[in-house]
Amino acid sequence: MANHALKVWRAVEARDDVSPHAASWRRCVNLHGLDPSLHRPPQRLGEPDLRAAREQSGRLIRAAAPELDRLFVTFSRAGCCIVLADNSGFVLDRRGVVADDDHFRRLDLWDGAQWDEAGVGTNGIGTAIADERPVAIHRDKHFLSSNASLSCAAAPIRDERGRVAGVVDFSSCRYDTTEALLGVLLQTAREAATRIETTMFKDAFAGLRIMLTEGVNGQPGLLALDRDEIVVGANAAARRRFRIDDSFLALERPVADLLGDGAEPVGDGFEAAERRTIRVALARAGGNVSYAAKLLGVSRATLHRKIKRLNIRDHRKSSADLSQI
Repeated sequence: MANHALKVWRAVEARDDVSPHAASWRRCVNLHGLDPSLHRPPQRLGEPDLRAAREQSGRLIRAAAPELDRLFVTFSRAGCCIVLADNSGFVLDRRGVVADDDHFRRLDLWDGAQWDEAGVGTNGIGTAIADERPVAIHRDKHFLSSNASLSCAAAPIRDERGRVAGVVDFSSCRYDTTEALLGVLLQTAREAATRIETTMFKDAFAGLRIMLTEGVNGQPGLLALDRDEIVVGANAAARRRFRIDDSFLALERPVADLLGDGAEPVGDGFEAAERRTIRVALARAGGNVSYAAKLLGVSRATLHRKIKRLNIRDHRKSSADLSQI
């Protein structure tokens, strides 16, 4: 323990170690005033406060539960417990085998314990929250000597507004957990976080159309569109890809403003919008003008006049031909 603490102090003082865990160590000392040689058990929530925290994070817990169950089936024999924490680092839910429970209880990696960086130093949950990115903390890369038996891989989970809502974490108490295995667990945590985020996004915008778009760093972008093709929601990857923020969403912009529109506009903006609307109706009607007119709430004669004025291709073509215009 003394050797570990000495290594931490040297890294903090040297300032030439640019690794993520060393940056976290400096925060622990300079920002949070922690001492690596002192044992600091996590803050614990009482049962009423834990119930309140779980209620507040209800959507997160519901979205994550099937994923935690799936991961547990795969990794339960690897000496891992799988943890879901909120954005303050409080453990909301976990999966682990009974044979490992005593060790995780001694470390206080248990329901209601707060594993934030300010309280217990560098660790998977707290550092993923602080850095807002996936992190792997292998054994003695933890700040506190008392946590150096743990190996952790954690990824933040973002809500429908792109804010960190929680963390999914793999923690292993096995001495033979290698950094290579931890890399596999980190990628698994990243993928699990993405699936949980997708579930939460679909839940937040239930009943709306969800469009899959290109995101960033391999993460899929998701856009929520209302019936008028107005963008009303975007996940974190889509926000970064298209530089969307809440003020953009408040402007009620059409998705075509983000993705571009393959149709060439005819006349001014109103005519272009009218042309697109008619083409969509014709496509949905399979080229049947009478049915398209009914969908649009206009007479067949009116729709004929608009098709001619807007130079939309011959509506008497087959639905296959119409799909090409």
